[in-house]
Amino acid sequence: MSSRKYYKSVVMSGNQAKKCKPCPKRKCKPCPKRCFKDDCCTRKTCECNFKKPDFKPAKLTSDCFVVHSLVGSKSVQKVAETTLPITLFPNLLDISDLVSVDVVPNLDEITQNARIIKDKVVNIGLVPATISVTIAGVATPDVVTTTIPFQAHTDFFGACPEDMLQETPLEVEGIFTQPGVEVVDAIGTGFVEGILVKIVLRTQITVTRQVIKDQKGNLCEINPNRCEITDTPSFTFPTPNGG
Repeated sequence: MSSRKYYKSVVMSGNQAKKCKPCPKRKCKPCPKRCFKDDCCTRKTCECNFKKPDFKPAKLTSDCFVVHSLVGSKSVQKVAETTLPITLFPNLLDISDLVSVDVVPNLDEITQNARIIKDKVVNIGLVPATISVTIAGVATPDVVTTTIPFQAHTDFFGACPEDMLQETPLEVEGIFTQPGVEVVDAIGTGFVEGILVKIVLRTQITVTRQVIKDQKGNLCEINPNRCEITDTPSFTFPTPNGG
């Protein structure tokens, strides 16, 4: 009984071995039918060789470059805080009935704005959060979804308004609540008991500045007057998403 084995482009039957002729290279014409079905000849594919694109050198008008100089980098805290009146929770008629408060911030939906003024970085933002209160005698917690504002101004010696600012994504360091804090009621006619909610956030602030560097390593200011202050800085930040 004859045994038959296949090895790539070679057909072997018994003690006989016969090689296929190389596939035609012109226009990918069909190969001889005598090769078995898994042979390269019958695949009817083109063998394409790709070469990397040739990169042409840029034509520069100067031998100087613009580089980033580090003004400073520091880890800072930001605090989001608000006091919610108990009237926002329909089943919480008295603060003494409060069992627990659960706060879940949504870090993916934080909106914030930042500006650099001389020697300082100013931040304003909102942290979306879901607050659930468990009430004695009530089976289901009352839930409120709101945004908690935060603001921070960080001393940053050497920073100027035209510098560039980078901040890492905010991380939660701690969440704190305190019931029984007085707050103006929802209609603004008086004071009611409320629940203070505080979220402590942390981020890394980095300030850089663009400068010119020549071939000898000398650095020059792009704008020598960047830190001169003529008027008191004042900004109106854009409305946050969904605001």
